[in-house]
Amino acid sequence: MPGKSNLVEHEAPEKLLTQRGLFAGPSQIVSEDLYAEVKRGIADRERHRMVVHPNATVSMNTYFGRFPASYWQRWCVSPEVELELEVTGSGQVALVASDSEGETRTVAAEKVVGAKAQTVRLSAKIDKFTDGGGLWFDVTTADDSLAVEKVRWTVAPPKTVRPTAVVICTFNRVDDCLNTMAALASDPEPLELVDTIYVVDQGTDAVESRERFADVSAALGSKLRYIRQPNLGGAGGFTRGLYEVTEIDHAEHANVLFMDDDVLCEPEIVIRLTAFANRTTQPTIVGGQMLYLLHPNFLHVGAEYANLDTLAPGQVVEGALFNADLTGYDEETGKRNVQDKRVDAGYNGWWSCLIPSEIVKAVGYPLPLFFQWDDIEYGYRARAHGFATVSLPGAGVWHADFHWKDWDDWHRYFNLRNALITSALHSRFDPKMIVRGMAKQFATYILGMQYGLAATQLKAVEDFLKGPDFLSDGGVQAAADIRKLRAEYPETVRHPASEIPGFKPGSLPMITAAPTPKLIAPVFVKRLVNQLLGKSAHEAGAVPAGDAAWWHVSLFNTAVVTDASQEGVRVRKRDKELAVRLSKQGAKLFRELYRRAPEVQRSYRDAMGKLTSRDTWSRLYDL
Repeated sequence: MPGKSNLVEHEAPEKLLTQRGLFAGPSQIVSEDLYAEVKRGIADRERHRMVVHPNATVSMNTYFGRFPASYWQRWCVSPEVELELEVTGSGQVALVASDSEGETRTVAAEKVVGAKAQTVRLSAKIDKFTDGGGLWFDVTTADDSLAVEKVRWTVAPPKTVRPTAVVICTFNRVDDCLNTMAALASDPEPLELVDTIYVVDQGTDAVESRERFADVSAALGSKLRYIRQPNLGGAGGFTRGLYEVTEIDHAEHANVLFMDDDVLCEPEIVIRLTAFANRTTQPTIVGGQMLYLLHPNFLHVGAEYANLDTLAPGQVVEGALFNADLTGYDEETGKRNVQDKRVDAGYNGWWSCLIPSEIVKAVGYPLPLFFQWDDIEYGYRARAHGFATVSLPGAGVWHADFHWKDWDDWHRYFNLRNALITSALHSRFDPKMIVRGMAKQFATYILGMQYGLAATQLKAVEDFLKGPDFLSDGGVQAAADIRKLRAEYPETVRHPASEIPGFKPGSLPMITAAPTPKLIAPVFVKRLVNQLLGKSAHEAGAVPAGDAAWWHVSLFNTAVVTDASQEGVRVRKRDKELAVRLSKQGAKLFRELYRRAPEVQRSYRDAMGKLTSRDTWSRLYDL
C-alpha cells in the first residue's frame, strides 16, 4: 500500500495529553482493579466512566490509574501536571502523591455538591519525586453518588509534536495480528496520535487473506501500510519498520512504536509512551511493560537488565516489581503492589517499545540476529551512545507468560548464540567466565538427558565462532538448520500426555522431587558417576514440570517430563553413548571458544558498522 508519507511533525495542542483515567480494561479477562480499586462501598466501573455510590471510596492508586511522577521528573522537562475530570453528583476528589517508600500525602482536593457535568482541575508540581513516587486521585462520597468521566492528565506541550509510527511484526499468527490491529482501531483517541501503522507480514499464512482484514484495514484507513517479506525473524520484521520510517519516509524526528502481534493490546499505551517521548530531555527508548496474558493481574518485571558477563538476560533491577500481583498487597508493609521506587532499566523487550528515529540515525539499525537478544543488544548499544531506556510504569500490554514457555526449544539456539554476540560487542567478554558458565549449563543438560538441548548449545557456540559473516542472510539458514538438528533427538518432541510412546495408560508412577540439595557439587558428581556406571534410582516415571531439575531427572533411566507449556510431555531416555559423544564434542568446542574468544570478539566489533547499516538491510529486504 504505497502512499505519501504521513510522518510529519504536528502543531502542538494547548495541552499535551499524557494519559487518560480509565476504569476498566480493553477485555473482560482484565480485572477492573488494575484501573480503579473500590476501597469501601460500591462503584460501577466502565471503560471511560465510573459511578461511585453513596458512602464509598475509590482509589486510582493502581497500575493503570497512577501518573508515574518520578519517571517524569527524572527524564522529562515538564515541571507540572494537571488532572482534569468531569463530575456529576456530590463528593470529593483528592489528588494524592507518594514517595519512594510509598508514604502518601494529599496535594490538592475539591468538594462538589450537586454538580452537573462540572469540570474539576487539580494540579501538582513534579518536583519531589526524584527517587520515587507517583500521583493519583481518590474519590469519596457521603450521602450522594458521584459520577466521574473524561479524566485527563496533561502537561505543557512541546513546540511541535513528533509523528508516531506503530510497527507490528507477524509470522503465521493471523488471528492474533488482526486482534492487535483491531484493538488499535477500536479506540479513536490513541489512534488519532498514530500517523502510520506498518504491519510487516513474514508468514506463509497471509494476514491479508482473511475476510476480517478488509474490515480492520478500512477502520485504520490511510494509516495502514501492509508489507509482505520473507521471514527474517523478529529482528528483520521490526527493523523493516525502522527502515521504512527513516529511509522511505525520511522522518528525522519520529516515534517508532514496536508492538508484538500476539499481545492483548491496551490502546492507552500509545498515549502514554508517545507523550513521554515527546517530553524527554534527550531522545530516549521508552518501553512498555509486560503483564502476563494467562494471569492478567501479574506484572512480569518493572525493569530488567542483562548480565553480559554470564550471558543472563532478564535480570531484575534491584527494587523493581517482579512477578507481582498488581491487585495485591505487600505482605510485610500492607501497601499496594505498585512501583513507588524509581528503577532504571538496562533494556526493554520489544513486545511494546518506542524507539526515536534520532537514535537509529546515531547508532544504526538492529543487528540481523533473526530472533532473541536483538532488543537487548540494541538497548545496550544505544546506552553506549548516551541514549537511555525507560520502562514506563502504567504503560503495559499483556503477553504470553514467559515461565509457561519451555526452555528446550529451537529458539534456545538463538538465545545462546546471540547472547555470545551481544556479550562480545558490549562487555569485557572474559573467556574464563563465559566458558565456565556455558560448560556448567551443558553438563546439566547431559545429566538431565536433554541431549537435543545440549546439541543446540554446541551448535550456537560453533556458529558464533564462525564470525560475523554467518549473519549475512539474517539468520534464515540458521533457523532451518537448528530445527533439522533438533529433529534428530527424540526428547525434543512433545507428546500428548494421553499418548506417551512406549507406555500404557496408568503404567507410569508420578515421582516428585525431594527438596533442592544443599550441596550441589557433591550431588552433581554422584549423579555423573552413577550415569557412567549405568545406575539409576528409578527405571521410569512421570515428572511434573516444576520438579524437572537436573538433579531429580538424572535419577531415572526414562523420565516423562511435563512440558512447561502444560500442553504435553517429553520422553527423556538415558543414552550413555550419546552423552559421552556430546561431552567430547563439548569439551573440544569450549576449548576452542576459550582460545579464540579475543579474536572472534574483535571480528564482531569490526563488523558492527556493516552489519547494522542501511546497505545490509536493503540487501536483506531486496530493496
